[in-house]
Amino acid sequence: MEGSPEQVTRIDDLPVRDELRGRSPYGAPQLDVPVRLNTNENPYPLPDALVERITERVREAARQLNRYPDRDAVELRTALAAYLTRTGKHPVTLANVWAANGSNEVIQQLLQTFGGPGRTALGFEPSYSMHPLISRGTGTRWIDGPRRDDFTLDEADATRAVTEHRPDVVFITTPNNPTGNAVPADTVRALYEAAQDAKPSMVVADEAYVEFSHGDSLLPLLEGRPHLVVSRTMSKAFGAAGLRLGYLAADPAVVDAVQLVRLPYHLSAVTQATALAALEHTDTLLKYVDQLKSERDRLVTELRALDYEVTVSDANFVQFGRFDGDGGPHAVWQRILDRGVLVRDNGVPGRLRVTVGTPEENDAFLDAVREVKKELSA
Repeated sequence: MEGSPEQVTRIDDLPVRDELRGRSPYGAPQLDVPVRLNTNENPYPLPDALVERITERVREAARQLNRYPDRDAVELRTALAAYLTRTGKHPVTLANVWAANGSNEVIQQLLQTFGGPGRTALGFEPSYSMHPLISRGTGTRWIDGPRRDDFTLDEADATRAVTEHRPDVVFITTPNNPTGNAVPADTVRALYEAAQDAKPSMVVADEAYVEFSHGDSLLPLLEGRPHLVVSRTMSKAFGAAGLRLGYLAADPAVVDAVQLVRLPYHLSAVTQATALAALEHTDTLLKYVDQLKSERDRLVTELRALDYEVTVSDANFVQFGRFDGDGGPHAVWQRILDRGVLVRDNGVPGRLRVTVGTPEENDAFLDAVREVKKELSA
């Protein structure tokens, strides 16, 4: 009607599924500050030799962009299998590996295949927030399992939750995001056995940060466990967050199953070419991982020297606190931000998380938290 105010349509005005109402999309603040340590990115740019190799491979791929890419990404999956075999202490072949656009698409495909309406997924929060988010997006009911106060898993309590709820999919994030601690192989083995007795269920070990761990990968547990999946990413250790390449290792039947829900030609020729170039430079990229592990351990030592409570970390980030007074963790987050350093407030009570950066970035972060501590103690 003429003269009436313009109506603004909101999400709640749309016929959105009930389980999505009131939810917020995933994402960390993207702010223009001198030091950004909030999204667990690898701080080191790709070396020039790798950039040149990517250029060469993408140029070759560009000549065939009028054609669809290799639907099954055979060359890439073969290279990923070789990398896993070399570093994971367990032989992996092409038939065991699947790749997708980031580990999030891997998780989505797993939930589309093994979850869905009338089915459930169980994880142990606080953990990677995309697990429950993608569960809801696929119509899978999410169940929150227990953690100890120190964020580790109590094997008896965790297996009891699996036995009680009988989920269709169990997520075990190790090293865990956002807390950083790893889950022992014996605990994963016990959870797998409980899941098989209860349903049987698929068990997904999310190893996005495993290259930074003090311990070994869970890949050897794949032997004789056809319902176990190990998921990985090239975003962290390979310094390729902008590439969006995730992958999984599992029994060949699992690889066959997820292809039932994959989109046609889901991995572009450019993505495949870039990932193959990065895998050719594995040794160089893993040297950066060694540097980050050393810096991670330095941050843990320095933060503890300041009397902060620090969670044991096997990842490229450190969770620290506690901040229960003076406005809680978000107020401290803001004070650190005011000093030009962006860290992450994940909503874990009393804690913040800092990504390991370059030595210079880590020095800036430590200077900021020292100033904040002195300010709050005054």
